[in-house]
Amino acid sequence: MIVKQLCLALSATFAASLIVASPVMAQESTVHIGFSGPLSGGAAKYGQNVLEGMQMAVAEINQAGLVVGGKKVKVDVVALDDQYNPSETAINARRLSQEYSAPVVLVPHSGGCYAVQTINAQQNLLLLAYTSVPQLAARGNPLTIRIPPEFTSYTPAFVKYEMSKYGKEVAIASTDTDYGKAWTAAFKPAWEAAGGKVVADNPLSYNRATDFYSGVSRVLAAKPKVIFVGGPSEPTGLIIRQARELGFKGGFAVMDQAKLDEVAKIAGGYGALEGSIGVMPIGDDPSPDAKSFVARFTKTHAGRLPTQEASLNYTAVWATAQAMKIAGTTTDAAAIRKAYDQALKALSPQNNPHGLTGVDARGGITMGRAVVAVVENGNIKALPDSVASAK
Repeated sequence: MIVKQLCLALSATFAASLIVASPVMAQESTVHIGFSGPLSGGAAKYGQNVLEGMQMAVAEINQAGLVVGGKKVKVDVVALDDQYNPSETAINARRLSQEYSAPVVLVPHSGGCYAVQTINAQQNLLLLAYTSVPQLAARGNPLTIRIPPEFTSYTPAFVKYEMSKYGKEVAIASTDTDYGKAWTAAFKPAWEAAGGKVVADNPLSYNRATDFYSGVSRVLAAKPKVIFVGGPSEPTGLIIRQARELGFKGGFAVMDQAKLDEVAKIAGGYGALEGSIGVMPIGDDPSPDAKSFVARFTKTHAGRLPTQEASLNYTAVWATAQAMKIAGTTTDAAAIRKAYDQALKALSPQNNPHGLTGVDARGGITMGRAVVAVVENGNIKALPDSVASAK
């Protein structure tokens, strides 16, 4: 009898605990932020850099606690490899939406972004596009946010610096992706309008090739004074290293996808990049907010310095969480998109190391300070008078 009464008492207590606990449990939910990018192949390091920034933001958001619509929300990242293949990106985006109910997907290449734009309105999926291609925002997709500045904001400085320092003959040896084609389509007429001449146009398969000697040799046969390069940082560094090994003494105009610090590791140090122009690495950015981000990243990543892929996409995820909070929803992509400008403006400087200032009328994030960097005498430094608002 005593045992029976004890069991009944324990059962009643357990049932009561469920009744008390169930409202709390019901208030907790998880929102998945999707990622589709290269995690294998020649661009794997690039994709991993993007992902590390996203994951760092998620860890901090969860530690701080996120409340949306009065309910606690846990954030996580679901990462799928697309091997830089746009058709795989579209498949991944559908999967992220349908299997994981992800309201947001971040894609770090233009071809994949274009593919997602054909389905994201139908899927109620906000696209965070990590690409500087201007045409992406011009398409008028209502559920797209472009993260980095448009590359056309860098072109005038690239042309002026390289032409004045080395001469008017340039060779094209950029990546053969959609992004590379778009960059080249803007760079070539700008170079020619300044009085320069394109002596070779030989795009390379940065994401598939592991040796570029034959392609670089064809470029050098045209005797350029400047080579226009860029794509993922690792193959860009290999192309520059092989160009130096084959005797090239001129300068490099480095597209913004390739980060000078990452390129230098493969090319053989900043000495190999002498006379190069590109975007200032976050690790060399002298601003206090950038330094704070770098210190926190290195502490949790075994002393490694972050790339701009990490820092910009870190901020993009923080802004996404803030936009969800402002919109009061984790599922309505249109409402999250509408709140994005306000969310960026509300971010703490600690979570916004580049000083992103808002979203323009075409869906592009605006940057208060975009710094163009050059390598001179083996050292990287800001190009004088290059600190300006990027579009």
